[in-house]
Amino acid sequence: MRSETEVLVIGAGVVGVCAAYYLAQAGRQVVVVEKGEVCSGSSYGNAGLIVPSHCVPLAEPGVMRKGLRWMLDPSSPFCIRPRLDRQLISWLWRFRGACNADHVRRSMPLLRDLQLESLRLFGELALRPDMGDFGYRQRGALYVARTDAGFESVSAEARLVLDNGLEVEILDGEQVRELEPGSRLEVTGGAYYPQNAHVQPDRFVRSLAQSAQRRGAVIYAKTEVLGMEVSGERIRAVETTRGRIEADEVVLAAGAWSPALARDLRLELPIQAAKGYSVTFDKPKRCPRIPLMLTEAKVAVTPMGDLLRFAGTLELAGMDLSVNMRRVRAMLAAVPAYLPELDPQNLSTAEVWRGLRPCTPDGLPFLGRSAKYANLVVAAGHATVGLSLGPVSGSVVSRLVCGEDPGFDLRPLSPERYC
Repeated sequence: MRSETEVLVIGAGVVGVCAAYYLAQAGRQVVVVEKGEVCSGSSYGNAGLIVPSHCVPLAEPGVMRKGLRWMLDPSSPFCIRPRLDRQLISWLWRFRGACNADHVRRSMPLLRDLQLESLRLFGELALRPDMGDFGYRQRGALYVARTDAGFESVSAEARLVLDNGLEVEILDGEQVRELEPGSRLEVTGGAYYPQNAHVQPDRFVRSLAQSAQRRGAVIYAKTEVLGMEVSGERIRAVETTRGRIEADEVVLAAGAWSPALARDLRLELPIQAAKGYSVTFDKPKRCPRIPLMLTEAKVAVTPMGDLLRFAGTLELAGMDLSVNMRRVRAMLAAVPAYLPELDPQNLSTAEVWRGLRPCTPDGLPFLGRSAKYANLVVAAGHATVGLSLGPVSGSVVSRLVCGEDPGFDLRPLSPERYC
């Protein structure tokens, strides 16, 4: 196959599919290539949360100290598999440098604005008849804590989020139980974020992919990128397992696989794959109506139609997709302490899943036009909020390709900020 297109999008996860949708809506000729199936990576089995509340970057004060304490415990919420890897060591050093209050203060307004715009776009997409029901519900989210220390952590972050203009209510244990009367919650207190929402992520991405195709986008699944042909400051063509594709513009949105593809362009994207897990069950009769974040355990609990999903953990283990059942069991074992009636051992398992979240050292995605290649736009490194930031990232990509104002100051998200 030899083909030409205006825009070639590499990656058919949530960010790549959103980019294809908005580009096709803008009238651009779009081809998407994906090494697996549409929505086969971390977009598939995540917690399904849309989180304006999550405007604090992953790199924040205290995370490195806590991570070092946890790193040797393979059942902890955050685990680093020790290995002599130059890229991992470099990433950890940069991550350590970003874990400070100044970085958080500078980053929060941009993350807030991106999250709020993405929330607006989700609401807009949910009203489109051709999208079907992808489980969009805006019921907010409850971040709950069992311990006094956990409650203080939840409250401190809630105050920080409130100072940045988002809605939040700090609740004691009784107020939490009043807000979620259908579940028996053994908690000290928590914070309620009414602006948050949730979806069934695979339904959303696949519905949007179909909608993009109806608008003219072409999606080639099981098509791997083998290399890129460069001429001066432009990418002339991309070699794939289906042949050569010439493109006026190239969008790199391949998640955790983006750094390997960028190296072919001599472009450094310091992204580490952080493996996360989820276990999905048939929904029991008594079940939370509002998504929960179990603070000390770092486990999300999300109702999804006829299903209930538990998701969590970050495991820096490289591009390893093996399932570590010890981590899965540890995640599930933490649930009954908060929700005694939701013991996973008594539930009917529908699916155990793992995926690789693409994490940058400063907790901010790479989103913007490359300074090195005039026709390259990068949209990768969204860590644990790829689903939440998917629509706004796709919209920004479309505006950049179309020569429009992206609507945000993208300098902190520059693809070359570590070059």
